[in-house]
Amino acid sequence: MRCSAISLLALFVACTAVAQQQATANRGSSEVNSFSDGSNLPAEKIGPNDLIGLTVHNEPDLTRTVRVGADGDIRLPMLMNHIHAAGLYPDQLETAIAKALTDEEVVIDAIVTVSVVEYRSRPISISGAVKKPVTFQASGNVTLLDAIAQAGGLADNAGAEILVSKKSTATNGDPTLLVKRIPVHGLIDGEDPALNLTLDGGEDIRVPEAGRVFVLGRVKKAGSFFITDGSESSVLKALAMSEGLDTFPSTKAYIYRVEGGTGGRNEIPIELKKILDRKSPDVPLMANDILYVPDATGARASLKVLETSIGLAAGLGAAMIYVYH
Repeated sequence: MRCSAISLLALFVACTAVAQQQATANRGSSEVNSFSDGSNLPAEKIGPNDLIGLTVHNEPDLTRTVRVGADGDIRLPMLMNHIHAAGLYPDQLETAIAKALTDEEVVIDAIVTVSVVEYRSRPISISGAVKKPVTFQASGNVTLLDAIAQAGGLADNAGAEILVSKKSTATNGDPTLLVKRIPVHGLIDGEDPALNLTLDGGEDIRVPEAGRVFVLGRVKKAGSFFITDGSESSVLKALAMSEGLDTFPSTKAYIYRVEGGTGGRNEIPIELKKILDRKSPDVPLMANDILYVPDATGARASLKVLETSIGLAAGLGAAMIYVYH
């Protein structure tokens, strides 16, 4: 019995020792790889405001995180001189820091590991007719479709093109803004892979709302309707979106269109019955046109009343326009 007890005690001590050694090894591994989460980020050039994880082998007091300054420099308390980090890859910054530690005789033959814990120098913003406008950091291979996915996808009122702008520097050193127009259908349908731009940070993506037309008067569903297919709208398309004519419509209708820089609207009479009977060609509509169908009595609302109706609808989110007869 005594021998068995001694054997059990010896086994317990041995297991405890192994567990302590394993814990010590784990702590050491944790200290050496304290920024391992950051090292999982794709290796990109470091920029201003990025957060850097710095590990110096066998020098735990020098292990720390440091934020790159707006000037692109990092400042380490153990070094007198700043180190310029912007534009370097992590391995290049490792070499620069190791050299600085050696030159200032802080550590001899320093072994330095650098990882990017957080990127802040590569913002991509997407706004406009998307479900969730957002700004995020480019990390790895980011495409225009990836950015749209980050924003929850396009909204129902998205227009026919996407504007991608980015600041650049001209050959003479002056700042310039480059803007690319990407057709939505070509991008979504994958007709041209080149339309799915690769983004590397600094891009401002804006999805304009589609143009819309306003249909008022003797129609079943008066309202404002977005032209989202990128094609031209027309009187027949507008009537279809408003679910057709209501009772006792006039044989004539009117288009009120803003033309010129005055902000006023021109009145364009159209032969509505002839268009419906296919005796006259369909009439195209432009964005912000008002298509007004009076009643058969000939009574008409004034343009001011119609524009007031549009203003009311816009204030309610362009859902339904109050119609004056």
